[in-house]
Amino acid sequence: MIDDPWFYATAVVAVLLLGIAKGGLAGGIGLVAVPLMSLTIEPARAAAILLPILMLMDLTALRPWWGQWDGFNLRTMAPGAVIGTGIGLATFDLLSPDALRVLVGSIALVFSLRWWLARDVGPAREAGYLRGTLWSTLAGFTSFSVHAGGPPLHIYLLSQKLDKKTFQATTVAFFFGVNWLKLGPYAWLGQLDGSNLATSLLLSPLAPVGIGLGTWLHHRIDEKLFFRVVYASLLVLGLKLIQDGLS
Repeated sequence: MIDDPWFYATAVVAVLLLGIAKGGLAGGIGLVAVPLMSLTIEPARAAAILLPILMLMDLTALRPWWGQWDGFNLRTMAPGAVIGTGIGLATFDLLSPDALRVLVGSIALVFSLRWWLARDVGPAREAGYLRGTLWSTLAGFTSFSVHAGGPPLHIYLLSQKLDKKTFQATTVAFFFGVNWLKLGPYAWLGQLDGSNLATSLLLSPLAPVGIGLGTWLHHRIDEKLFFRVVYASLLVLGLKLIQDGLS
């Protein structure tokens, strides 16, 4: 089990933000988790520690959103989830820790800038198997590598201008399936060893706390202000990880 206090300083915040995202504040704030923990440990290990916690969160978060998802959207994304997970497994040993830091940092940077610069223009686009498979393949791959499947999934779903409830429920249901898909490959790769699982167990009580916070905050805070703070932090983290990976 990890005994570095700086790791736990980042991990506690990371797990709480993941829970808040699962609990009702959609928008990709959970993307902060792996970049934040990667300041103190390797990105692949951060992803391994978070997987059991994410699965626990999925079980908790799925219940309040049960049956409110868009079934057709989930069907268009299912093939890509499997393909993207397979690509992540096949390329796992090809990415060094520094390469993963650059990957995580780049995703964080691009998604943060996209949020700051985005403008709600153009008509809604319809769901379809071609677009759904494309974006869910990217989501499956980035989710497998560093639990950063949110950006490509959100590009696909947000373009349809779904209502907030359907968007959140569809996102929760999709990643419930993706995280279970990752379990076998992670175990096969040796990522779920005793040390990582013990650290996951220690952090797991924070999962329902974060989800409870997300549900509570969903109805009570100014989302624009909250997301400004989160995405500003994500921008700084992205730049820091790219710098560390390249140096």
